[in-house]
Amino acid sequence: MTLPLSVKDAEGQEYWGPYILYMSDWTEERYFAEAPEMWITEFVDGEMIVHSPASVRHQQVTAFLIKLLGVDVDSKELGTVLQGPAVARLRPDLNYEPDIFYVPTERLHQLEEQRFSGAPNLVVEVLSDSTRSYDLGVKASNYRRNEVPEYWAVDTANRVLLRHLLPSEPQAPYLVSQLSSGRLDSQEIPGFWIDVSWLWAEPLPSSCVCLKELVDL
Repeated sequence: MTLPLSVKDAEGQEYWGPYILYMSDWTEERYFAEAPEMWITEFVDGEMIVHSPASVRHQQVTAFLIKLLGVDVDSKELGTVLQGPAVARLRPDLNYEPDIFYVPTERLHQLEEQRFSGAPNLVVEVLSDSTRSYDLGVKASNYRRNEVPEYWAVDTANRVLLRHLLPSEPQAPYLVSQLSSGRLDSQEIPGFWIDVSWLWAEPLPSSCVCLKELVDL
């Protein structure tokens, strides 16, 4: 399958800014068979969604968090940390490729060849210009509806991390807290925490230095 190498605006001119491309008349079977692995693509109720390439800062922050989460989870044998384009199939016909997600040991049997079936215990999305409203709106609603226990939305442009937690009431919205600095302890990963201000540092701090504070290497 061939995807367009560029997107055109209403006047037919090539558009190089951030975008989300919706491709209709797809099926879930076709998505798993044909969606290219080198793109971040998602499938929601008959539409394949293609995201524009991530910025350098987005990649740096994502890689930084993956290192911290991955080493911490591995060192404590708590499960596994995956990253997009790995697929989290929240329900039939709802397949997201989160920037990062965590699956605990007791749920590793839900990992299949092409996807994780179910709601990950922790999802992290690093927001970009094209996805900010999408990640905080549609995606947050779907994560809540499918009972993702903990969802971090990292807004590097505004230097705020929005932590979403499931409420005790079944139909209530996420409990959302906004943090720009200070320590944030994960509810779902025992003993894991970050200093939120690490995410806004220029340049980012050394992951090795940060890990020395997290785990006994």
